[in-house]
Formats: sequence, structure tokens, C-alpha cells
Amino acid sequence: MTAPTDAATLWTATHTERARLADDLADLTAAQWATPSLCGDWTVEEVVAHLTAAASIGRWRWIASMLGARFDPAVHNARRLAEHRGATPAETLARFRAVATSTVAPTGHTAAWLGEVVVHGEDVRRPLGIAHTPPVATTTPVAAFFASRDFTVAGKTLSRGLRLEATDGPFATGDGPLVTGPTLALVMAMAGRATHLDDLDGPGVATLRERISTPPPAGR
Repeated sequence: MTAPTDAATLWTATHTERARLADDLADLTAAQWATPSLCGDWTVEEVVAHLTAAASIGRWRWIASMLGARFDPAVHNARRLAEHRGATPAETLARFRAVATSTVAPTGHTAAWLGEVVVHGEDVRRPLGIAHTPPVATTTPVAAFFASRDFTVAGKTLSRGLRLEATDGPFATGDGPLVTGPTLALVMAMAGRATHLDDLDGPGVATLRERISTPPPAGR
């Protein structure tokens, strides 16, 4: 079993995951929208606004924004989040739905932008008790991308010297102490989410747990 990695397939998966997330959040209460997510200090609503921002900014505008933020990703993310957050949670969600089929992105690393919605979708669903497991064909290219480099997340650094193997799909990489589990849990661990380590097994989990010692910064 292999997972397609061509841009068109990855964009289709991204659009599917955005639409599913919007549907899952459609009936949230005001208190639920204010629930802390797994992403730094951001609430559920702020994560959704961040996803809208990520789907709305192309290469040159992203470069201009980073220049204006003096290359501080936290400042850049906070400014773009504020730009795309609505006056109410309903408006924030409507803005997110409006970009569900967008193919705008700062770079051509399509797997990274699929990973953006996979990871942040789980960031808001898990605290809300909403269960959703994307198809393995969706999470596999994200896992492979995260393990290959430190880009939107520090996946290469976190998984260095470990053997990661998915129990539900074809993803496998690295050499060293073994870490096994669902592809989604491996993705979330490489994104620095300690909450998903309990879904993993193997002698390498202790190393991952040690490396994931602090919450991820907002936007990652």
C-alpha cells in the first residue's frame, strides 16, 4: 500500500479535511469555541482563524508579512490570525469555510499544508472530545514529510535516531529504538503534541516523551 503524493491528490485531501473540520465545529457553544487547544495558548476559535490565514496567504504576501514581523513567526502568526478572526465565532467559521477549497499557500510544500489542517484539526477536536481519524492515505504523506525535515514542525529533530512504524498503514522511517502506532498519532508526536504519546508503543516512546518537553509554540 502506498499513498499518492502528487499535489492534486494532496490538495483534494486538504479540502476534504477542511470541510470535515468545519462541519465538526458547526454546532459549538460559545464556551467550546473558547476551549484551549493543543496548540500553545490558542483557543479553538484562534486555531480556526489561523487555518483561514494559512489558506489565504501566498508566497509574496507571506514574505512581506515575515519581513514586517522581523522574521518572528509568532508575530507573523498573531497578526494574520487577528486579520482573519471574525467578530463572532460564527463569522470565524464562515471565513474558514470560504477558503476550504483554496490552493493558496506560502510555498509549494503541499504535504505541509495538508499537515497544517490535519494537526490543527486534531488540536481542536481532542480537547472538545470530537473523534476523527483522517484516511491513512491522507496522514501517510504528512508523516513522511514531517520526518524528512524541520519545516512547519520540528519532525525531523524529534524523530532523529528513532525507527517509526505505522500500525495502520505503510509509513516507516528511520533506524533506532522502535516507536509504533497509528499514523495520526505519529504525525501528532512529530508535531510536538505530547497528548498523543499514549497512543504509541515501543522503547523509543520514552525518547520522544523526553524531547517533547514543552508545549508547541502557537502556529506550529
